[in-house]
Amino acid sequence: MKSLSRLSLVAAAAALAACAGAHARRSSAPSASSASASAIPAAGGLTDAGRAVSEPAVRGDQMVEIAELKTVLFAYDSDRLDSAARKTLRANAAWLKAHPDAKIQVAGHCDQRGTVAYNLALGQRRAAAVRGYYRHLGVDASRVATISYGKQKPLCEDMTESCWSRNRRAQTLKAVEAKVAQP
Repeated sequence: MKSLSRLSLVAAAAALAACAGAHARRSSAPSASSASASAIPAAGGLTDAGRAVSEPAVRGDQMVEIAELKTVLFAYDSDRLDSAARKTLRANAAWLKAHPDAKIQVAGHCDQRGTVAYNLALGQRRAAAVRGYYRHLGVDASRVATISYGKQKPLCEDMTESCWSRNRRAQTLKAVEAKVAQP
């Protein structure tokens, strides 16, 4: 009987220690809401000397591909811009600087692997990485909107690495104001 009581006491102490450890991990790590609130300023804007730089309102505008603005590709499960992507974005930025009235939208995309929610978040990080690099290159961030399509708009649907690599991309699209037909 004594050994059963000791065993129960040890099990209870272990359970309490596990709960306390989990609480300490949750308390010391920033919560998802506080982390996202501090990492992503209001309206998805970048911070510039402590102030938020909001994205342009492009809802209702038509997004068009233009030959001068090239798409960049990403490695699997990554939002890091490699040297080829940075070279492409420098050329895109030169076009954007030469056309200061152009508003753009960077659309982040993923391959078909992973959940819808994960890929939407990854696509947004990819779009934000491109927007941040444009800002670094001197493009006014208030001209650059972002959106994520996750895995919802693939270029290719084959289940091969060559296809998946084409889907892991960020497109820079030009906003064209939608014309409303007059009666």
